[in-house]
Amino acid sequence: MTAASPRILHRLTAAGAALAGLSAVMSIGNALFMPRLRRTDISKPHESVVVCVPARDEESTVPLLIADLRAQTYAGELRVIVLDDGSGDGTLVAARRAADGDPRITVVSTCDPPSSGWTGKAAACRTLADIGLEDQPDVIVFVDADVRLSPGAVAASVAALRGREAALLCPWPEQKSGSVVEHLVQPLLAFSWMSTLSVPLANRSLRQSLSVACGQFLMFDAGAYREIGGHESVASSFTEDLDIARTLRSNGKRTILVSGAGFVSCRMYRSWPQLREGYTRWLWSSFGGRVGTAAALAGVSIVYLLPPAAAVLGTGSTRRLGTAGYLAAVTARLCSAQSESAGRANLADLARACAHPISAALFATLVLDSRRRFARNELSWKSRPLNAPTIDVATLASTMKK
Repeated sequence: MTAASPRILHRLTAAGAALAGLSAVMSIGNALFMPRLRRTDISKPHESVVVCVPARDEESTVPLLIADLRAQTYAGELRVIVLDDGSGDGTLVAARRAADGDPRITVVSTCDPPSSGWTGKAAACRTLADIGLEDQPDVIVFVDADVRLSPGAVAASVAALRGREAALLCPWPEQKSGSVVEHLVQPLLAFSWMSTLSVPLANRSLRQSLSVACGQFLMFDAGAYREIGGHESVASSFTEDLDIARTLRSNGKRTILVSGAGFVSCRMYRSWPQLREGYTRWLWSSFGGRVGTAAALAGVSIVYLLPPAAAVLGTGSTRRLGTAGYLAAVTARLCSAQSESAGRANLADLARACAHPISAALFATLVLDSRRRFARNELSWKSRPLNAPTIDVATLASTMKK
């Protein structure tokens, strides 16, 4: 080690600690001022709503969501359309059994693969929208089959959409986890934006770079959705939820993020193979190529891996800076958990926050794995290949530049 090495390490640790401190400040602000869904007066007249549920191999989860939708305390017209998207299990039978003849619920099925240039999720949403928009609803909603809803979720979301005069409302679902790997990775979904942008300010902006959306629950003004061409505008995107929000903003329309805690929750994965497949199918596209990926991973290493390493292995001021950076990251994680759970952070959240360096390292591993699998044409989701040639490369490149 040269004489300059300790100085470089010290400066990098100082930079990482400072950036971790900024992320903590941002997370504290969001914990204090994050907008939330609120209970609304269900006796007031409401607009017509159609809820679209794409379901592929969701035999165990779709009946639970259908039960939640049947229990909605929504005073206006509510229709539900469930699409069995070529499932290999008993999703179709389970959905029809759960609907139990409810006239508000339509269950349809398709075995057709996505058209060239379309991802499976976008294609399924387009099929649902084609059916759902026939009756000219005021609001169209897309909900993943593994989401759970409280009885007042639809009413509260419609009230927030209209009260904020938005084209798109995303009530961020409270992310549930069970296995160790879920506990380590799932909180990073919310942490990634809660620690880097002010949600109240982002909600007031039309900048595409400040867009945040989660495809687990997306509520659109139906007119705005039609105006941008619906999911056709993001047909080839692997992050269609984020890109459709960007498309709306590029057309001068507001998109709003609120906490859905107490109303919307989701457990996405239940094992390491599911989680790995789920994340690697899209992480490769998140940073704009190899250079962007290298820069992002370098940032993660300097901000979230170097400070705790310096706290343990360093000496003097370098150790003190590392300790401060690590504690700032833990604070940011705790505030992120509080925002996501509407102030119900607990000892489990503290344990997950303290393990943040492990989470960051695991995230970096998933990013590299995603890049490797994409390069080898090995990406898939629920037995459906995702790489080219089914994706139109020119369209995908255009989408990623938005």
